[in-house]
Amino acid sequence: MPGNSFGQLFRITTFGESHGAGIGVVIDGCPAGLEIDTEAVQQELNRRRPGQSEITSPRNEKDEVEFLSGLFEGKSTGAPLAMFIRNQDQRPGDYRHLQEGWRPGHADFTYDQKYGFRDHRGGGRSSARETAARVMAGAVAKQLLAKQHIHIAAYVSSVADIHVQAPYTSLDLSTTESTMVRCPEADTAARMIQLIEKVRDEGDTVGGIITCVAFGAPAGLGEPVFHKLQADLAGAMLSINAAKGFEIGSGFKGTEMRGSQHNDQFAAEVDPAGHPRFRTLTNHSGGIQGGISNGADIVFRVAFKPVSTLLQTQESVDKEGKTVNLEGKGRHDPCVLPRAVPIVEAMCALVLTDHLLLNRNARV
Repeated sequence: MPGNSFGQLFRITTFGESHGAGIGVVIDGCPAGLEIDTEAVQQELNRRRPGQSEITSPRNEKDEVEFLSGLFEGKSTGAPLAMFIRNQDQRPGDYRHLQEGWRPGHADFTYDQKYGFRDHRGGGRSSARETAARVMAGAVAKQLLAKQHIHIAAYVSSVADIHVQAPYTSLDLSTTESTMVRCPEADTAARMIQLIEKVRDEGDTVGGIITCVAFGAPAGLGEPVFHKLQADLAGAMLSINAAKGFEIGSGFKGTEMRGSQHNDQFAAEVDPAGHPRFRTLTNHSGGIQGGISNGADIVFRVAFKPVSTLLQTQESVDKEGKTVNLEGKGRHDPCVLPRAVPIVEAMCALVLTDHLLLNRNARV
């Protein structure tokens, strides 16, 4: 099974299954000498872990990170940096009834077709539990980016048809963590929570959109052809479980504008040292032009489908083509969005860190 690694210079490989011994990640290419705040890594895991609120999966996992290699006296050594969390609340028996039938909306059928068999215990590698490994790696990437004054903030901007109306520039993103749905607009957050609770009580699920902003990214990140910055961001986001859509800047709304409206006009300023400094007056491009960052905020949105696991009975078929009724069991999120916020941030951090390291070779 290839395809478990991501990145070029800052390269991660994840391993582990939902109901196996645990989940881990190896970072290859982390620069030596980076002071790593292990508590900050744990805090990012706490934001993603199940059981953190009434509207997330009740699976009881502490997700305590263990550093296995690449860390000495609080600093990265340059060797592969390996992190691991142990699964503690495993209940593979919850999935025994799924050995033969294929759950609608899941990877059961496609895994069987590709590999000839599958790990039915929560989906194995196809489970969203794998994303804990990405969050660990992203937490390290965030600390590297912070050294360059780059900060990433994501939030839930819609649940079903409930949308945040204000642009991110008018929101206090420091309040995102103050609600269990991770929406910084309090009134909207309350309506989102009410809807998720209603859907949960019905045994159903609901999707929505996460908006992510990278502040402080310098101009010049990204490659002009096959590793355009927006292309790598899109690939990163669409690799997340349940992600179904990606748009940057004006996105699909930009198709309704004319070029004269959409073009971001440049303006020049003078910095305190007397040097010219450039910026755009608008940001329809989402901070990226020609596949390369222009110094403006990098702004994108990721659409997530409703979680496929329902606590309802669904009709499907088994390997023999016979109709089966699959009962909804286990512990699952009625809405993936609140726990996906740190995952989106992590994947953004991994892409930006990779391009930051690549950019060091762009000039003599």
